[in-house]
Amino acid sequence: MTKQALVPVADGSEEMEAVTIIDVLRRAGVAVTVASVSDSKDLKITASRGTRIVADCSIHDCAGKAWDLIALPGGVPGSQHLAESAVLDQLLQTHVKELRLLGAICAAPAVVLGEKGLLADKTATCHPQFYQSMKAKEVDTESRVVVDGNCVTSQGPGTAIDFALELVEQLCGVVKREEVASPLVLTTSPTAYY
Repeated sequence: MTKQALVPVADGSEEMEAVTIIDVLRRAGVAVTVASVSDSKDLKITASRGTRIVADCSIHDCAGKAWDLIALPGGVPGSQHLAESAVLDQLLQTHVKELRLLGAICAAPAVVLGEKGLLADKTATCHPQFYQSMKAKEVDTESRVVVDGNCVTSQGPGTAIDFALELVEQLCGVVKREEVASPLVLTTSPTAYY
């Protein structure tokens, strides 16, 4: 059965993170739904660096559905907009109670998950600017990606591919992760200078 993932986005979401999550999951054969948390009927959002992204649907269309994964991109003020969505909040609360896979990167672990108390029993990481304010059992400041049970967190745009591949592994297994990673040419040799 095809795995189902929800990637909520908002004005100010970090585009590198959002697009990387969506792309890598789709390469793994995951059915990804990109949902705008905006109250506007317009599904277009303007990401943190001005990139326009068109969502598949509104977050309201996702209410009451069960997802194998909810993955939150970061960005400011995107993470704050995600945190303010009552529909997303309900989805997250249900998702956590059902012990389903949850991912968040950059500001989202602190601004969304931590502020909602969803990391109280988890070790997690986030963007370094949010280490001091993150509400979690423990904040890992060294690791690029942290997995604690059903929760995967990561630091920022530069860790987005590592984060997305970890989501693939947690959702689809290590073999699928390797199948996706190999054509991305992630194994690099030292830089040659001439």
